Amino acid sequence: MKEFLIDLFSTLVFITVFFVIGDIYIATGVAILAGMGQIAFFKLRGRSVDAMQWMSLALVIVFGGATLYLHDPRFIMVKPSIIHFAIGAVMLRRGWMGRYLPPVAKSNLSRSMIDGWGYAWAVLMFALGIANIVIAMTFSPEVWGYFISFGAIGAKLAMFAMQYALMRATVIRNLRRAAPVSAD
Repeated sequence: MKEFLIDLFSTLVFITVFFVIGDIYIATGVAILAGMGQIAFFKLRGRSVDAMQWMSLALVIVFGGATLYLHDPRFIMVKPSIIHFAIGAVMLRRGWMGRYLPPVAKSNLSRSMIDGWGYAWAVLMFALGIANIVIAMTFSPEVWGYFISFGAIGAKLAMFAMQYALMRATVIRNLRRAAPVSAD
């Protein structure tokens, strides 16, 4: 979860500033600065910068810059869709989820279950990307802000909770089946 939050840093800064100040243009400028500051911080600390962080920075600079230059908030409002589509495309790769699972889960879950959840996440990302475009183009920045803050994040948290509960139950069931029966 920590890496996920790090990847979304500039977006979370944007949302926070937008809701506190209520100005999408100030929030956009602060998000651009936050994204650049995050990368600078990682570089100064000798930490590698993940491709997703570079992509997020590029998108916030390009779409945020277009928002500020053209004075049109729709550019920054569409940015999450591009991220959702890119993440969804990566999630179509079979087996991507394996690196995020602990060894006990990997050894006690079927490959089809792990891959199935990976594809389910891809579908969710594409659906959120489409929903974001519709909301960004149809509703006010305030409505969009609530969707991206609570709807999109809530959908991901709900998916995570459902996946965790089902995978955990499956691991426990498989461990119990594999446990030797004691002869008392």
